[in-house]
Amino acid sequence: TVGPDNGTHFEMWSFVELHNTFYATMLEKWNAANPDKPIKITFTTYPYGDMHNKLMLANQSGIGAPDLCDVEIGQFPNFLQGEVQFYPLNDAIAPYKDDLVQARLDIYGKDGNYYGAPTHVGATVMYYNTKILGEYGIDYTKIKTWEDFTKAGEELYEASNGEVHMTSVDTAGVDWMWVAMAEHGEDWTGGEGGTANVELESVKKMLTMQQDWLESGVAMVSPGGHVDLEEGFANIIDGKIVAFPKAMWYMSRFLNYMPEMTDTWAIAPCPVFEEGQPRSVGIGGTGTIVSKQSENPELAAEFLSFAKLSYDGNAGIWNTLGFDTCNTSIWTDTSITGDQSNQYISYFVTNPFDTLNEIKEEIGKISVVRISPTINEQLCNVTLNEVLEEGMSVDDALAEAQDVISLEQ
Repeated sequence: TVGPDNGTHFEMWSFVELHNTFYATMLEKWNAANPDKPIKITFTTYPYGDMHNKLMLANQSGIGAPDLCDVEIGQFPNFLQGEVQFYPLNDAIAPYKDDLVQARLDIYGKDGNYYGAPTHVGATVMYYNTKILGEYGIDYTKIKTWEDFTKAGEELYEASNGEVHMTSVDTAGVDWMWVAMAEHGEDWTGGEGGTANVELESVKKMLTMQQDWLESGVAMVSPGGHVDLEEGFANIIDGKIVAFPKAMWYMSRFLNYMPEMTDTWAIAPCPVFEEGQPRSVGIGGTGTIVSKQSENPELAAEFLSFAKLSYDGNAGIWNTLGFDTCNTSIWTDTSITGDQSNQYISYFVTNPFDTLNEIKEEIGKISVVRISPTINEQLCNVTLNEVLEEGMSVDDALAEAQDVISLEQ
């Protein structure tokens, strides 16, 4: 519990302890800046599944909900069904809206209302191992298209006598598919109220290309299914792969699990199928809500927007959590972008904000709606394994997936 005894008392839940630590820091700043509106918050951290289930039950029963709560992006659609039990944040967001990445607000919106304050953009970028690529004379800055990427991968595999692959492809994650869809302006969910369709040109192109990569040695299958696991970190450290797409929040994985690789990795825009296509997509996120059950939702919303959307809040999100912030005023502030003492800026060969500013207008959005978990489950448990491990026809595997997904709509 943080804050003075005379403050308005709120309950706040999260499934990430570090998030609550951050909110507590912002609460102290709020109270210092707003002595006429002091707030006291009791923070509770629950396991991921328990917290979301507990919030859902509280919404259904009409009692027991916290005033504020983190809701993970994949869970958010479940809470937007029927009459939404969250307080609209439009008025509280308004003072900061011009500086925010609109697509991140839209993800947590419905019928013109914003119900979640975003934590980060989650802009997807390519991470390149400049040391290994340099050893083999490959300049990652010349890679603009997937054709360029493929040629570089073929050269690398041959020059290293089959020891090094350009990348790994995921059988338990759909990030590569999101990149492809964003580049083509497609969305397999069909958007809000639309019809899900995984048999998209973009998805077929990506999977077909990945099958070719596996055959030619450009790629290997990610150990464990994707790069955000211990097996994935080990594969990167061992130099088995030298490039992969991941959201900017993956920067923290380098610092936490691969600290010895400092001054090795560069951050760059993703390659595209055709030059001129958007080079990024926002992946992952947490939308923080204010419950309608709160006795003072207006004050709770005002604090929430201060904590997560203001300049000070976003500076804290960057410095504490290492997330690419939704408030873009941070992106051009040289006191932040040029701070070599910052652990993220000092770790990478390139400045993360240089890439962010380059792709600022190119960060696509794939909707996260009620059918999203079904799509992810089918792709990650069945389809990607069929295509990338078993060599099944891309068309046949996607048609099979579509049949399963259609039954759930």
